[in-house]
Amino acid sequence: MATGRLADKRVLVTSADAFMGPPIVELFRAEGADVTADDSLLLGADEPQQLVDRLGDLDVIIANLDLAAYGAKVADIEDAKWLEGFDAMVHPLMRLVRAATPRMVERGGGSIVVTGSSSPLRRMRPQAPSYVAARAAQNSFVRSAGHELARHNIRLNAIAQNYVANPTYYPPELMENERFLERLSAEVPAQRLGRSEETAELALFLAGDSSTFIFGQLIQLDGGWS
Repeated sequence: MATGRLADKRVLVTSADAFMGPPIVELFRAEGADVTADDSLLLGADEPQQLVDRLGDLDVIIANLDLAAYGAKVADIEDAKWLEGFDAMVHPLMRLVRAATPRMVERGGGSIVVTGSSSPLRRMRPQAPSYVAARAAQNSFVRSAGHELARHNIRLNAIAQNYVANPTYYPPELMENERFLERLSAEVPAQRLGRSEETAELALFLAGDSSTFIFGQLIQLDGGWS
């Protein structure tokens, strides 16, 4: 039952039709937020600034950025594919934070939540060094920038997730793959995939007024994997 936990909050969710966007948008609206669900990929250098300028004052940004993992081994990494990961997940994050924080400083604070990955926190198999490097860059930016912004009451944090159901990395058909089920059983202590609603609830906690003393943190949500 909705309880209005985000009543009157103005929220931007990026890539709202992908990755963790749909369950977050659904929950946030149910909890009273005024949600802008933006579907653009924000690949252009000026797009994040233009989006923030168009929307005006925001209380919360969900930086929901993803790209299917590129599994090439080190010797086979192509420059274009390497750069694609940073263009999709790292550069838009920095540009969103850079665009949004001046207004948040003026208004006395705000929350930015990154839907990221715990893949850099443990050796991942099969290896995907290009993908992991981009996710690690996100994590490092959140840690460093999050500590800088704390003095302005701007909470920049990330959900470092893995093995959570979503259409990009863990679509429903994977649960019919015996090899994947064996890996899930062997690697994830919780012995299951996380539910997308669990990510949405954690995002709501980090976005709302119950997490006002959390800055620059990577909150792991991966069934004990990391």
